[in-house]
Amino acid sequence: MSNALTPDIRFKGFADDWEQCKLGDITTSYSGGTPTVGIKEYYGGDIPFIRSAEINSEYTELFITEKGLNSSSARLVSKGDILYALYGATSGEVGRAKLKGAINQAILAIRPIDNYDAEYLTQWLRKSKQRIVETYLQGGQGNLSGSIIKALIIDFPKYEEQKQIGVFSCHLDNLIALHQKELEKLIDIKKSMLINMFPQGDEKVPRIRFKGFSGDWNYPVLGTLGKTYTGLSGKTKEDFGHGDATYITYMNVFTNPITHSLQVDSIESDAMQNEVQEGDIFFTTSSETPEEVGMSSVLLAKSGTTYLNSFCFGYRLNENVKIDKYYLAYLLRSPVVREKIVFLAQGISRFNISKTKMMEIAIPVPEKTEEQEKIGAFFFNLDKLIEAQEKKTAQLKNIKSALLNKMFPKGDE
Repeated sequence: MSNALTPDIRFKGFADDWEQCKLGDITTSYSGGTPTVGIKEYYGGDIPFIRSAEINSEYTELFITEKGLNSSSARLVSKGDILYALYGATSGEVGRAKLKGAINQAILAIRPIDNYDAEYLTQWLRKSKQRIVETYLQGGQGNLSGSIIKALIIDFPKYEEQKQIGVFSCHLDNLIALHQKELEKLIDIKKSMLINMFPQGDEKVPRIRFKGFSGDWNYPVLGTLGKTYTGLSGKTKEDFGHGDATYITYMNVFTNPITHSLQVDSIESDAMQNEVQEGDIFFTTSSETPEEVGMSSVLLAKSGTTYLNSFCFGYRLNENVKIDKYYLAYLLRSPVVREKIVFLAQGISRFNISKTKMMEIAIPVPEKTEEQEKIGAFFFNLDKLIEAQEKKTAQLKNIKSALLNKMFPKGDE
């Protein structure tokens, strides 16, 4: 059936009304299956076995044999086929097959018939993911099905306009992917440097060092360098969200090696509480996993009366101790220190760490403050590059989302 639906933005030369179709009427589709687990001759072959988390991947973790394929309902797909994730955490994700392989029952393979463009359909499904999931997976529970997807009503322009939209969207995806890879590269560099620019285990010097520095590093114990203090105490729910003072939130400490001056909440001033000072270091005391206990953050700036939340404790260096704060910010989040903190975490359903035990940790520190400053500045600048790349990637994603909203009729919302 035809209607007068048209998008807000169109490529030059197109003016026809769009047509509404059921996805199932303009495609062929099928889902796959899984060879019986535990039968050795079904696995370890040369047929890539694509699972729902791998629909956009160029490789698979599992391979099956011809016998495994023939003994199950697993089905083969070709490069370029649309792969739609039906089950689990990836429900609603869509991709184009990057390799020939077999799919399991959690994937619906889709092939448009003549005069319907696969990339256009892929972009429509991506754009519509949130609406589809919210409509058919209430509360994020349950699974999608082939019948649900095939019943979706989609607006289609003429084939040539579909191709234009598909190619344009694909170019944007490629640009986003390039920026995403650059971001991942920077993150990998940081991970590597956090290992190699601090001594590991029993090492006395790091594997990578700035030119001009030599000599063994010192290993002072935290408790000899400063003292701890508690966060907010004796407060009720009614005390928060108003007042002339602020407090640093748990998530601010958890997510930032350097405390973000804007990520604070309001509270009334209270002379009985411990005020934070610039240069203080904060540690989270509790988390659901041992790997997330004792996350640290260094306060480099604050405004007005400021406290620390009750789920963290503060640590303040003694006045005679001179250690670069940027250096500490990244050292305390490096694997060499994080491993020591995680080892001390205690609990079953929730994990905690003792201030006393934390103060027994020895940390590697180069003797010269100039070396500390170089290391701290290196990681701070690297974080700035990562942040800038994250913003670029997010901006491109937002641009694409905004354009697609204008390039499809409002009727498919």
